[in-house]
Amino acid sequence: MLNGRYKGQTIGSGTHVWKFDEDMKTGKMTAEDCEFAESCMSRSIGHCMTMGTASTMACMVESLGLTLSGASAIPAADSRKKQMAQLSGRRIVEMVKEDLTIAKILTREAFENAIKVNAAVGGSSNFIIHLTAIAGRIGVNLKLEDFDTLGSKIPLLLNLMPSGKYLMEDFYYAGGLPVILNELKEHLHKNIVTVTGKNHHDNITGNTDCYNEDVIAKYDSPIKSEAGCVVVKGNLALNGAVMKPSAATPALMKHKGRAVVFESIEDYNKRVDDPDLDIDETCVMVLKYVGPVGYPGMPEVGNMALPKKILQKGIKDMVRISDGRMSGTAYGTAVLHVSPESAIGGNLALVQNGDMIELDVELRKLHLDVADEELEKRRKNWTPPKPATDRGYVSMYIKHVMGSDKGADLDFLQGSSGSLVTRDSH
Repeated sequence: MLNGRYKGQTIGSGTHVWKFDEDMKTGKMTAEDCEFAESCMSRSIGHCMTMGTASTMACMVESLGLTLSGASAIPAADSRKKQMAQLSGRRIVEMVKEDLTIAKILTREAFENAIKVNAAVGGSSNFIIHLTAIAGRIGVNLKLEDFDTLGSKIPLLLNLMPSGKYLMEDFYYAGGLPVILNELKEHLHKNIVTVTGKNHHDNITGNTDCYNEDVIAKYDSPIKSEAGCVVVKGNLALNGAVMKPSAATPALMKHKGRAVVFESIEDYNKRVDDPDLDIDETCVMVLKYVGPVGYPGMPEVGNMALPKKILQKGIKDMVRISDGRMSGTAYGTAVLHVSPESAIGGNLALVQNGDMIELDVELRKLHLDVADEELEKRRKNWTPPKPATDRGYVSMYIKHVMGSDKGADLDFLQGSSGSLVTRDSH
């Protein structure tokens, strides 16, 4: 969409929804003002103009080499979008003649490039889910740890909400993804084919000028020195969990706090704003049963809004942990995609109010300070939740969906040869 405008300020779809919600809770904004602001936020055709999941996916497919150069940042309302569609259609016909198939483009090197580009643009944590699933379907062995080892040290170059202050329209005017690719040229695989039949370097030749360095920073003078998603592990996430440091609070990157547990999203919605909720800003909010199996489809509820009484104290962020996802438009110190998820018996299911939880991003650590013996005792008393349904597509999904660390894809769709992945891949 085109940039949102409200009372003299530029506002971003999604990102400002969370901010306006906080303002309503604290009395800084009325419901009527929020409703009007939403209409100002969505003033054209198109998807979220922040670096939400949609914009992240657009950048992802361009960095993978699956679109013509420069396609990802063009606003939907811009006439050049139609021009790009026309050129894409023509090129597809030529690709058929050349037998240039998707399997020839989606190599391991292409995936590695995409991971690094995602870090540089401050892309959504949902990128990890989607790219892992795509890799699984094409037959490329991509592991959760790859996102950390390849992307976590890449600097943030794009000053765009929720990690910065600008929007996708500004990104396009500043030069778009070709500028980012040029800044990363020493860190990307060079000789990989794209839909043009050429590599990225050839595709962007003559289109690498940056027209606003406040929007797109130089590699040597980045907005943040390290920006990619990180993977944390420990007894609370044996297969890993992810977080997005560029949208989090630096002071919370190392934190130990008392768990305040919500047993379901319904439990959270019911109690989060209860003035008697035993919580303060040092606590760790824990949400269970919102993973691929537990809340079929793994919705974007991991960026739990803070309790009203915490917001009224002026606190804007707390550590939040769940096996769910969060919108790419969201921000905050949210540990997401905890795997194994609680619904299949992951240790997240065993967390109780008052347990101490330690997060140390530098050490890539997520630890529940409860003895193994106590966890085993709790496990014996744990009852798996009843499936949402026992028939139809949802039942099939529950039975075959893999863990978030595997892309939350269906096991029978994995592998270019159609080979099955066993259920215990959770």
